[in-house]
Amino acid sequence: MKVVILCGGLGTRLGEETEFKPKPMIEIGGRPILWHIMKIFSHYGFDDFIVCLGYKGYVIKEYFTNYFLHQTDVTIDLSNNRIEFYHSKVEPWKITLVDTGEATLTGGRIKRIQPYVAGNPFMMTYGDGVCDVNLHNLLAFHQKSSGLVTLTAVQPSGRFGALGIDSSGKVCSFVEKPRGDGGWINGGFAVLEPGIFQHINGDHNMWEKEPLEALAKDGNLKAFKHYGFWKAMDTLRDKNELEELWQKGEAPWRIWNG
Repeated sequence: MKVVILCGGLGTRLGEETEFKPKPMIEIGGRPILWHIMKIFSHYGFDDFIVCLGYKGYVIKEYFTNYFLHQTDVTIDLSNNRIEFYHSKVEPWKITLVDTGEATLTGGRIKRIQPYVAGNPFMMTYGDGVCDVNLHNLLAFHQKSSGLVTLTAVQPSGRFGALGIDSSGKVCSFVEKPRGDGGWINGGFAVLEPGIFQHINGDHNMWEKEPLEALAKDGNLKAFKHYGFWKAMDTLRDKNELEELWQKGEAPWRIWNG
């Protein structure tokens, strides 16, 4: 099954980090967050990717064009114009990089990759969020449902600590990063049937608005509740929190070996 990753947004809330690169190329632990996302899927055997490019998409193209070179030992013989590679460490990935337009909205990006999925179901997520969801369980849930879309529903942590205060003003509990208000949000990591394309009219469609609203109204939108780790890298603070988890060896999304 192919995996579609939306990587075309501007990422303006990350400031200087996205001045010279798209948000999915911002590094956590020395690797783009896009790489981390692909490693999550690859852990479950999903190695065929379609990456939707937009803002500074050429940076992603150049990264993967040179990926093999950067991940192997190399002997360069300039006198004979020959390069020898040793000890390949690259992943078994097939990556299709599709220019979907700088101004195209998320629904339009999905619409543009329709020829590449060839009428088959596919997975889809965003190029800025990591998660420890079990993708095999997600897919099994989707296959048992009658919907066109199954998305992973998550409850993000609150940004600030929560105090439990009694009537006298005494703090009786403190939780550093509690869950949000109890509401579930779309965490990406979705499974889509090819029938969804009829709900997208063009580049101006935002996937999270008219298409998903119509699918929900028709009973074609399902939610796989995930109670584990999920985090989107929307701000510099988010990026720093992910980096801290990685450096401490406490990154919950690192479910792969090596």
